Amino acid sequence: MATTSITIRMDEKLKKQAEALFNEMGLNMTTAFTIFTKAVVRYNKIPFEITAEPFFNEANQAHLHKVTKELEAGNGQNHELLEDDNA
Repeated sequence: MATTSITIRMDEKLKKQAEALFNEMGLNMTTAFTIFTKAVVRYNKIPFEITAEPFFNEANQAHLHKVTKELEAGNGQNHELLEDDNA
């Protein structure tokens, strides 16, 4: 089987962390990426779920900003799970 080279860019710290982890597994970067790519081709999809953290979505962040401003202005209401020093 003929082989070819690819070039990818990633954060240097992430690369070093991945190399260390792969080394503990007895793999090198090439073998790890080959395993990943074979799984993608075999299953015709990324072999794990990719999701967004809902806490950081734009609507939630806007709501948190709004209620924080209200609390700072004294117009908000503490959540029942939070301790209220003024109660």
